[in-house]
Amino acid sequence: MADADAGYVPVTPAREDRYAPDGPACADAAKELGVATRDVFLNTDVFWRNIPDAMWDFHIGGYQVLKKWLSYREDTVLGRDLTLDEARHITRTARRLAAIRLTAPELDANYGACVAAAVPLGSASSQ
Repeated sequence: MADADAGYVPVTPAREDRYAPDGPACADAAKELGVATRDVFLNTDVFWRNIPDAMWDFHIGGYQVLKKWLSYREDTVLGRDLTLDEARHITRTARRLAAIRLTAPELDANYGACVAAAVPLGSASSQ
């Protein structure tokens, strides 16, 4: 059962039984990332287990990041198998997206502080 717009085996339905965060830091991560995860299959041999739903659904510029990256790595597109480094890249990308998601509240607060402290262009006195 292939995904029509991606060509690879679709992700498994979200499951909450495999990821049980524990402790204060994990509780914060669970709040931001959620506890539902899924397995993402490139084909019958290559898959990534336990990708948080929030990472699978993460969009930048209107694109679902992980799904878009994987769609360009299909055998029918590349004409070759995925390299081990390419397979590891998707894992690193999911972790980076999680880090962005986890630091987003702090980044938003810092941005707000910078905006509040900014001096409008042309209003600063010349020296």
